Amino acid sequence: MASGEIWQWSAVETAAAIRERRVSAVEVAEAQLAHMRAANPAINAVVVDLSDQAMAAARACDAAQAAGEPLGLLHGVPVTAKINIDLEGQANSNGVAGLAGLIAPGDSPVVANFRAAGAVILGQTNTPEFSLRAFTDNPLHGQTLNPWDPAVTCGGSSGGAGASIAAGIAAIAHGNDIGGSLRWPAAVNGVCTIKPTLGRIPAFNPSATAERPPMAQLMSVQGPICRTVADVRLALAALSRRDPRDPWWVPAPLAGPPVAKRVAKAAIPDDMDCDPRVLALVDRAAEALADAGYEVVEAEVPDISGTWRLWCDLISTEIETLQAEAMRALGSKPFVGALDGILHMAAIRDRAGYMQGVADRAAILRRWLLFLEDYPVILTPVTVRPTPAFDADLKGDAAVRAIFWNDLRFVGAISVLGLPVAVTPAGLLDGLPVGVQLIGSRYREDVCLDAAAAIEARVGVLAKELWAR
Repeated sequence: MASGEIWQWSAVETAAAIRERRVSAVEVAEAQLAHMRAANPAINAVVVDLSDQAMAAARACDAAQAAGEPLGLLHGVPVTAKINIDLEGQANSNGVAGLAGLIAPGDSPVVANFRAAGAVILGQTNTPEFSLRAFTDNPLHGQTLNPWDPAVTCGGSSGGAGASIAAGIAAIAHGNDIGGSLRWPAAVNGVCTIKPTLGRIPAFNPSATAERPPMAQLMSVQGPICRTVADVRLALAALSRRDPRDPWWVPAPLAGPPVAKRVAKAAIPDDMDCDPRVLALVDRAAEALADAGYEVVEAEVPDISGTWRLWCDLISTEIETLQAEAMRALGSKPFVGALDGILHMAAIRDRAGYMQGVADRAAILRRWLLFLEDYPVILTPVTVRPTPAFDADLKGDAAVRAIFWNDLRFVGAISVLGLPVAVTPAGLLDGLPVGVQLIGSRYREDVCLDAAAAIEARVGVLAKELWAR
């Protein structure tokens, strides 16, 4: 039975309450929209208000239920979508002022799947320009603040999604991830996510005028951000529905055969500047797994530093070759500075070097997959340092390198592999959330989420601590 105010309910609780007619979809939408109007001005997470459409969708949900129609997994559940995917009739600005007039001619698969599952879309959440920075601010919609502390970042690029969920705005927020854009915001806002395997959740933007370059296609995934692991599972099931517009979509089952309850706690490279208090919270997560019956062993993962460099080189080569000119023309001065900081970290490759890098990716992924045969879950930090300031990547190339190469090395590296990764809170450090990554083999999101649930059982739902402040 759900407890607390309606806006505090989980997606699982909300769906059950509506299905059992303990509350109507209209009542849920009214409560959530009232909370959004009260909470959002302080953090600027939802930057496109779809209240009128949400109420119409909620009324349609109630009418369908009254008529005895089949109910979807998310019937009446309040959700949000990020402003870098197509929602018919709305601008897919991607945080760029020059793209404010790019009106979506149709729904992306994520939005279509939300609608098919019966979800009620409250609004769209903020992102940095071109969804490229790990910090959420743009000239079009402004800065999104971390609800735990406005002095630190809410993450990026799904910073609006992460901040909104922590603040209780909607039960599920859509985000996407090419270099940590689901995992980093989830960690710093104290909430949960899954970066799915490539092909799990379909993606496509009808407004797109060109296809993305090859490695961007292989690294970019869509996913949910939620307050509980159970909600992440529910959202993943709803969003994984087939869409023929995505040629990478795979009809893989959501649950696989049993695997050994064995976890590799990733050894930290000697050259990483770590805060021991952060690593202590990773140890706490390992203890929670051990208490839940997992065998936890510290182990060296396959060349985490070389894997990160491959991610940085390949994605940066594609950006520099195909996208940087337009980004510099349309982006703000702070954005261009952050972009240059990212590109300066990389070795921009020539044609032969790029092709060799793409080939090398297969060998590196093979090593990780073989490692995951012995250790079906890998536990790593999200970051090895405390949450940085909201503008930490605007302090020059050295600051950008410190964030991506040192602090977030375990995040960027996994991006090039296309493996599933769950993130869940490990606890608080100086009153701010710290999250951990749980990496699994291809299409074993269930294994990642099982481990995340074991940690959540020890740590609890951190958003409730935020609300009690």
